[in-house]
Amino acid sequence: MDQALTSGSGGYRGLSLWFDQVAEAGDALTPRVALDGNVEADVAIVGGGLTGLWTAWYLLERDPRLRIIVLEKEIAGFGASGRNGGWCSALFPRSTESLARTHGRAAATAQRQAMIDTVDEVGRAARQAGIDCDFAKGGTLVLARTAVQLAAARADVAAAAAFGVDRPTLVDGPGGHPAVFDPDCARLQPGSLVRGLARALEARGVIIHEQTEVVDWMPRRVATVRGSVKAQHVVIALEGYRATVARASRDILPLYSLMIATEPLPDAVWHDIGIAHGQTFTDYRHLLIYGQRTADNRFAFGGRGARYHWGSAIRPSYDRVERVFEHLAQTLGELFPAAATAEVTHRWGGPLGVPRDWHASVRYDRRSGIGSAGGYVGDGLSTTNLAGRTLADLLTGEQTDLTALPWVDHRSPRWEPEPLRFLGSNLGLAAMATADLEERMTHRPSIVARAMGPLVGH
Repeated sequence: MDQALTSGSGGYRGLSLWFDQVAEAGDALTPRVALDGNVEADVAIVGGGLTGLWTAWYLLERDPRLRIIVLEKEIAGFGASGRNGGWCSALFPRSTESLARTHGRAAATAQRQAMIDTVDEVGRAARQAGIDCDFAKGGTLVLARTAVQLAAARADVAAAAAFGVDRPTLVDGPGGHPAVFDPDCARLQPGSLVRGLARALEARGVIIHEQTEVVDWMPRRVATVRGSVKAQHVVIALEGYRATVARASRDILPLYSLMIATEPLPDAVWHDIGIAHGQTFTDYRHLLIYGQRTADNRFAFGGRGARYHWGSAIRPSYDRVERVFEHLAQTLGELFPAAATAEVTHRWGGPLGVPRDWHASVRYDRRSGIGSAGGYVGDGLSTTNLAGRTLADLLTGEQTDLTALPWVDHRSPRWEPEPLRFLGSNLGLAAMATADLEERMTHRPSIVARAMGPLVGH
């Protein structure tokens, strides 16, 4: 049955395939007790997604005595952490070339290496926490389905070789198309990861208050609709939902990404398709798509195409756009004809966070005690872990290789006020679709895409 999101605690199962599966496995998704009055802690974390939870996890590794409170408006994993595509990849929103232009070659390669190492760290930490999240490091296939895309594939391999960190290779991909294979990516079940991590933290003494909306923060204190938390350190980990807090409404742009999942397909069909267990896939079009073969043999497939909403609005109704779902099903069938007749069993979506310069960041101000991380542009399933480890070092005053990475203390420009934000973001979305059409018609690299490149981290 197609899972639709409904309001209230009974509807959390319908957030995504991932939440449906964890509910089927026995997680009732019942909200934890809300904050009731004013309390004190050593660390107050705003947001019960992977950034906040990983930060708590690594803080406790450094000092098990810390009193940590996590504040979450809905339930742990409600946002992008429980709705994403299940790619634990080494992708960073800005390309290595772009990072090198901004920060220098050494800093760029350090950031790349940290991202590559993080893929394995997520698997290691999940095992340590006793979390079964279907982690399988099968790599990513980036399909090159046209001559223009093949040229882009070759350029990517050459660029990676020039920096000497990544290990992509050109291979024969599914359907007889060439593809770039990058080994530094794992498939996992994100709902199992985020829900399991929340339970593991509670077992270690972390208090998680759900159904507790944060309305503001300031040095050493967080204000909620149910009271306040006074703390030596405050960590803001809201990703796209940061835009819903008045003081930060232009810090991040909530851009919607939508997904579908099919019924499980037989092993013989997957053998013919050419996608192995643990593998994720995409291609070289400009309007992004992404997919994986799930542990139970489904396609979980998503992409961009949903518009930005005026005033950075986030509403449950925006999670479902039939036009985009139909486009995703059609695109999946074009990529893999064997999937064209598969029943689509789940449809869902949600907002991810986009900074003005597409540059994720981790920050901590020791004077105010306020730290933050985010701006992952959809590449957050691994980046949240790196952010958590980095914030743990920053809050405890350690100087490490992580605190020296170029995304630390990076500050992105604020987004423009409306109507410029609405016009610019939706024109950018249209430009990516136009670039794909341009390449299909001209059989040459898109001029539109080249013009947009600097604006989207290339």
